[in-house]
Amino acid sequence: MSDNEDEGPTKLSTEPVDNAWSMKIPAFKEEDNPHGLIEESSFATLFPKYREKYLREVWPLVQQCVAEHHLKAELDLIEGSMVVKTTRKTWDPYIILKSRDMIKLMARSVPFEQAKRVLQDDVGCDIIKIGNLVHKKEKFVKRRQRLIGPNGATLKSIELLTDCYVLVQGNTVSALGPYKGLQQVRDIVLETMNNVHPIYNIKALMIKRELMKDPQLANEDWSRFLPKFKNKNISKRKQPKVKKTKKEYTPFPPAQPESKIDKQLASGEYFLNQEQKQAKKQQERSAKQAEAAKKQDERRNKDFVPPKEDGPNEAADRKRQSDDNKVDVKALKAKLLKANKKNRS
Repeated sequence: MSDNEDEGPTKLSTEPVDNAWSMKIPAFKEEDNPHGLIEESSFATLFPKYREKYLREVWPLVQQCVAEHHLKAELDLIEGSMVVKTTRKTWDPYIILKSRDMIKLMARSVPFEQAKRVLQDDVGCDIIKIGNLVHKKEKFVKRRQRLIGPNGATLKSIELLTDCYVLVQGNTVSALGPYKGLQQVRDIVLETMNNVHPIYNIKALMIKRELMKDPQLANEDWSRFLPKFKNKNISKRKQPKVKKTKKEYTPFPPAQPESKIDKQLASGEYFLNQEQKQAKKQQERSAKQAEAAKKQDERRNKDFVPPKEDGPNEAADRKRQSDDNKVDVKALKAKLLKANKKNRS
């Protein structure tokens, strides 16, 4: 027996993997599916009117590209649709889904030279819908423009860091590239529409790229190196002028207010008979009347109370204060005449 036969078929490992992105996906060949497909599959997608001219020009190239994978492409200009179909010779079951993604990207204004890359095994696509993430149109336009940046600089930097082709078109963002890059693009786009500037994510990707080169930091936490975003936007809702302070929570209910009988028991009035109660009320009433009469007499006699006379020391102090406050009219007059002469000269 040969050495190859002794080794036997290679076994696939089912153990957990630390980094799934480092795994190599085995290529799917024609020998893996010699009998082909049983049923015919087809996908159709509509395209806008302004794409008709471009699609008519590149459609022979599209047909030639899908024919390499034994697929068939049709362009219906009346309905405004593109259709891809499998044939009897098609052996790859997933290529029809890849070709569906290709025509979707072309309908989203992605050029054919970029869209045909999605037919490769290690390249995928993602169409991110951003139209319903922001309610106000003005905010939506500003945040979408923030994603593009001045002269497309922000979009270009995202493409360089993620190795993806990104196109912002209308209410969607089309991305095309490796699967890890697509995940990063989706995170950046969604956070940008949630009012996080893309420069934070771009900076984080640049730092991660540099940290990956250092083998000593491979098993360490990188969060201390990454920038942290703090939302400085304060709520514009009108605050109340008088804010009610909440009382401290206690699990026990508040004490019940004392009833009339409880108050009588505490004062001892409950145990008095009817005559004693009336006598007590009469006594309280007479005390109130006496206090009111006293206040009335004080108010009446207020005008007849003689004023307090000043002593000898207090009169001298008051005279001294009045002398200090007096203005020397002659001296002031002479001063003003002197100032006028100076101004005339």
